[in-house]
Amino acid sequence: MMQFNHATIEDLPVIVDIYNSTIPGRMVTADTEPVSVDDKLAWFNTHNSSTRPLWLIKDGETVIGWSSYKSFYGRPAYNGTAEVSIYLHPSQRGKGFGKSILDHCIYQAPSLGIHTLLGFIFSHNEPSIRLFKQKGFTQWGLFPDVAIMDGKPYSLAIFGLKVS
Repeated sequence: MMQFNHATIEDLPVIVDIYNSTIPGRMVTADTEPVSVDDKLAWFNTHNSSTRPLWLIKDGETVIGWSSYKSFYGRPAYNGTAEVSIYLHPSQRGKGFGKSILDHCIYQAPSLGIHTLLGFIFSHNEPSIRLFKQKGFTQWGLFPDVAIMDGKPYSLAIFGLKVS
């Protein structure tokens, strides 16, 4: 049974390890080199349990991954809009956990004052696009070839869902 626990500073090393595990695949993040715990401290501190939680997700003692909400655009009128992120531990990918985690994020959003969820997904990341579409997200925008990794251009798709 999955447990969503508000992440503590003690969880940050495992969160960073999971994040770093996605970098070589060039599917999930635009970071091209591993980040450190120190690099992620400011990001960690932008999260709080009442409006922008960062959850460490476990099944018993097994870490499944983490999910978070990030404020959109940083202006008060956008406070009800948040980007949702899901990162799975390498050993937990492909097991269907993403669906349950995204369901949880959608369900929790209104209680956090979030009426609109966004997913920023590389357009070549078909598994994530498929997941978000299955949960009702539609493509709201496309930024063609905005990222360059290993000399290759990558496009970023924006998916959105009104949750209340």
